[in-house]
Amino acid sequence: MVRFETLDPEIRGVLGKKVSELGLRVEGSPVEGYVLQLYKELERRGLKKFRPVCYLTDEWGCPDQQPVLGIPFYLADPKLRKLEKAVDALENERQIMMYMRHEAGHVFNYAYRLYTTPEWRQLFGPFFRAYRDDYKPLPFSRHFVRHIEGWYAQKHPDEDFAETFAVWLTPRSPWRRQYKGWPALKKLRYVERMARALADVEPIVKTGEVDITPDDIGVTVEQFYQKAADERQARIDIALDAHLGQIFLARRRKESRPAVEIVSKYRPELVEKITYWTGVKRAIVNGLIDSICRTCERMKLWGEVGEEPRYLVELTALATTLAMNFLTRGKFEH
Repeated sequence: MVRFETLDPEIRGVLGKKVSELGLRVEGSPVEGYVLQLYKELERRGLKKFRPVCYLTDEWGCPDQQPVLGIPFYLADPKLRKLEKAVDALENERQIMMYMRHEAGHVFNYAYRLYTTPEWRQLFGPFFRAYRDDYKPLPFSRHFVRHIEGWYAQKHPDEDFAETFAVWLTPRSPWRRQYKGWPALKKLRYVERMARALADVEPIVKTGEVDITPDDIGVTVEQFYQKAADERQARIDIALDAHLGQIFLARRRKESRPAVEIVSKYRPELVEKITYWTGVKRAIVNGLIDSICRTCERMKLWGEVGEEPRYLVELTALATTLAMNFLTRGKFEH
């Protein structure tokens, strides 16, 4: 729920400014630390010549076949980080590095043009296959590794490689033991073999064209976040009254608290775990939890003090079931 009026006055001060006016840069910002950490991890893995060019953009990603690594601009500014945390779900340090490793996998693939080789295509599939957001994964398939939330390696051969690279790159990753006996292990061994072969080799393509940068975003910070929230909410069309009415109390009791407070307290954990185990996009899961909160408020539902574990189990089961409906059918309800 985007409620800018409830934010700290210091954070609200950036809402009226255009993103392009904030002067955001990688250098000297918190993002620089993540980039240096990534470079250290690559060095430890023996990759001496491979250093992805990193830049700020509107979301995580790499432009198609361009060996450059895009990092969300809000990570470069402390006030924007607080704003992102308040209106959406800010990545923690562990998640940020997971995304960095994943995107570095794309850059590695593009920089050395591995996707053009017969062996890459044999292991991962056709690189130029149609790229679809509404892919239908096979949960727990042993043909794919798991790194970031969901079953992202199944989305496209390019994502399969990026996820495999990220698992291989992760410090102290037990990938040999974890994926022993899995078909996915062959992909991990391929990544390790390519990394050794290319350890001292300059990239074929050293840099590429970036897409959008903060300087290109001419809307205000508030408009940027409001648009994202509106697009997310447009996909959340669900009637939760009957479901939540079975979980929470319709009337206040002596030892009770508003149900919305209970849901809000565990919101970060609910979003993270439901996203991870279902594979539904974080933004959609965020919207689902938003809808639950709004329904609890509108219905004036209550929860008994001391019963939080029971409520949390029921909420998790409900939200996970709805999320799986969305994953397989494209909508929460029939």
